This record gives sequence, C-alpha cells and structure tokens, in this order.
Amino acid sequence: MTKRIFKASAILNPVPVVLITTQNKEGKTNVFTVGWVGTACTRPPMVTVAIRPERLSYDYIKETEEFVINLPNVSMTRIVDYCGVMSGRKVDKIDKLNLNTEESQKVLAPSLSDCPVNIECKVKSVTALGSHDLFLAEVVSISVDEEVIDDTDKICLERANLIAYSHGEYFALDNRPLGSFGYSIQRKKKKKKPISKE
Repeated sequence: MTKRIFKASAILNPVPVVLITTQNKEGKTNVFTVGWVGTACTRPPMVTVAIRPERLSYDYIKETEEFVINLPNVSMTRIVDYCGVMSGRKVDKIDKLNLNTEESQKVLAPSLSDCPVNIECKVKSVTALGSHDLFLAEVVSISVDEEVIDDTDKICLERANLIAYSHGEYFALDNRPLGSFGYSIQRKKKKKKPISKE
C-alpha cells in the first residue's frame, strides 16, 4: 500500500451528521447542522459538540447551556445541507423548511419531530480550541421513534435510515451489520452430533 503525505487536517471521517436545535432565553429557536459530534462518556452519558463561535446557535447554547441533538434520516438530507449552509441570522430555518417541532422533556430547546432520535443535552463545560469551541454536555433525556424499537425494547438504529458525512459529501448508512461487538473473539458453537438410532 503506497501512501502520500498531506499537511495535518481534521480528516477523521466519516462522522455522524446531526441537526441541533437551540433556544435562547427570549424563546427564539434555531436549527443548524453539525458534523463534529461524538460520544465522550457512558456514565454519566456525555457527548461532545464542536461549534464555531460565529454560529447563531453558539450564542444560544452559551446563554441557556442546553440543546437537542436530532438524528436525521435519509429523507432529510436536503434539509441537513440547507441548515448547514444557511445562517439563522438571515432566515428562520425552522419556519422556512416547515420543520415539525415538539416540546422536549428536560430542556427548553424543541426537538425535531421528524427525526427518529432526539438527544437532550445540558452543557457541563466549554473549551476554546481555535476555529471551534468544544462543548461537553450531559445527555439528560432521549426520545426514540417506536418504529426503531423492536419487540424486546431494543433500540435498532439500523432501522432509522441515518446518514453520515464524509469529506464534504452525505452518505446513507448500510443497515446490514459487518459484525457485532465482541464477535471476533466469540467461540463458535459446536454442532451437536446426531443421536444414533441403533
């Protein structure tokens, strides 16, 4: 395998692409697209979001210390792109795109009804990094569409038709797993020998 060397860049891809809804103390709401999100901790459940300070929602989040991460599906790809390139300072994107919102459980910012998963978050810390600030937030509530939950109450995100962002393009996620956690070390089940009828 022959490789070429490039200058250092944030090339970690693919990444989840999400719609984040925010609300300021005056009740004004906004939605914007973020590709730089990640899981930070299991107990308590925490996530990270990297946001440019010039974004309108940056101000809203700093003011209220709350937001909702909404996981969009394939049918919302055009909405995701629009919310990433249009500023909330110029247009009310929720109104312009006729996005359906609903009251969240534990934060003031609304959730997007059409997204199969909504993750309500409260900010724990903000770290200035350079072009972006890193928000570390605790997950305080999750809403999941019934169609994504199976008969055993397992959340099956492969049913949600989620999308990913990779180096400037959007991709649908394949719903066929390549393996499950720990499969590489699982012992194969021995086949039972047939019982002799002699």
